[in-house]
Amino acid sequence: MIATYGFNATLTARPGTGDELVDVLLTGLDEGNPGASEYCVVYLVSRSAADPDVVHVTEGWTSEEDHHRIFAGEAAQAIVARIAGMLAEESAYTDYVPVRGKAAF
Repeated sequence: MIATYGFNATLTARPGTGDELVDVLLTGLDEGNPGASEYCVVYLVSRSAADPDVVHVTEGWTSEEDHHRIFAGEAAQAIVARIAGMLAEESAYTDYVPVRGKAAF
């Protein structure tokens, strides 16, 4: 499968809680969660080198519709609810159309 829709999100955790935010975001890869979906082809959680409370999420999806459908589900909404109280400010999102690339871990 290839990604035809994606986005980057920058999330800023309350001071000193970046580790906790990363841990919650990584649960998105657990079975039954959005990042484990066959429609999610990229799910990358990264941290700012300068500020450990700034976390970046990059996602690539087979389609925008697949992303919205999966994120409307109970598992995704539970993660969203968990992180909402952890944030120091509103997250910044940038949608994009993937062209080509590679990710290997």
